[in-house]
Amino acid sequence: TLTGPNGSGKSTLIRMLARLAPIENGRVLITGIADPEDAATQIHYQGHLEGLRGALTAMENLVFSTSLAGGGGIRAIDALEQLGVRRLAGLAVHVLSAGQRRRVALARLLTSERPIWLLDEPLAALDSAGQSLVAEILEQHLKRGGSALVATHQPLGLSGRTLDLGSVR
Repeated sequence: TLTGPNGSGKSTLIRMLARLAPIENGRVLITGIADPEDAATQIHYQGHLEGLRGALTAMENLVFSTSLAGGGGIRAIDALEQLGVRRLAGLAVHVLSAGQRRRVALARLLTSERPIWLLDEPLAALDSAGQSLVAEILEQHLKRGGSALVATHQPLGLSGRTLDLGSVR
């Protein structure tokens, strides 16, 4: 878990680890990824923005993103079911609430199997039931041998280490 006040660098650090932001000094080494070019196939990054197309349905968005990411996980409809939004599969994303959009976006974690998850505020806009679902999905991923770095202001209720960027000087 990565914690700290707003502006402490949580999002920047996650983006650097995902190789989406430049690193001014040094380099990032991630255990299990020998070649930096392999990061694209090993890391699943979920940022603040959902990355969904409003005109497409929830299902169309999920199928499209899964085809880009290479799949390997569960079926799109099953991922929507697990996130509690199967009934929304045929609705255009632009009509969904912020929490519903977040659930659709998080369903990508299940459709494209990646061992390393970098999640930036995955609980944002989610109600308590949605937050519990995310914790369950994270716990399942960790039990399967995956790893995750999660930037959050809310407790996840999972065991593991925490880095508080508010205490780093």
